[in-house]
Amino acid sequence: MTDLYFDFLCPYAWRGVEMAHALRGCGETFRLRHFSLVQGNHPDNNAPDTKGSGEVRWWLTDQPLGAEGGKGSMKYQRPSLSAFLAARAAYRQGEEKSWAFTLALFRLHHEDGRELDETAFQDAAEHAGLDLAGWQKDRQDEAALRRELREDLEASAALGVFGTPTFVLGSGDAAYFKFEKLTRDPHEAQNLWSLFTGTLHSEAQVATVRRPVPRKG
Repeated sequence: MTDLYFDFLCPYAWRGVEMAHALRGCGETFRLRHFSLVQGNHPDNNAPDTKGSGEVRWWLTDQPLGAEGGKGSMKYQRPSLSAFLAARAAYRQGEEKSWAFTLALFRLHHEDGRELDETAFQDAAEHAGLDLAGWQKDRQDEAALRRELREDLEASAALGVFGTPTFVLGSGDAAYFKFEKLTRDPHEAQNLWSLFTGTLHSEAQVATVRRPVPRKG
């Protein structure tokens, strides 16, 4: 079982989830887990005396749903938290419905350019074939959904997750993998996964691979 940490805000996480979805059809197993980029980038969690320590002072789960957007990544606080809680409610209808909702919302946001708002959540729930009445009822159990989300955020903090998608293999090997290309093709996904896992398991202990980006003009 591989844990896959993602944030709906991130296009690279969308590509990672799409690849994982293709791999599931080939017998690979993944568990969807949440990591908040807003929380990870929050100034309180990147102060000189906390940066690199893993200490979290500002938790997304402690914030009100109606919080006004701020500057930088903080403008995504409200839509991000709302999306996570909607996804946690979808998970209560089973793993397959959870995957269906997650993929539907990712596609609405990154493929169709939709905002992470109530209309998108409703459309994603319909596309996923959720029991809409049951999903809405579960969304009212906000305190429990926040606790479930907090478990993922605490686990990601303990692992030192800093970006999405981050894959944590059953062996404990973990890495952030930034996908520049979207693939839904199982064969191509298998090739990518073999490359990724092979690098993680390599005795060379490769920590970073980053391509240079030439300047324009």
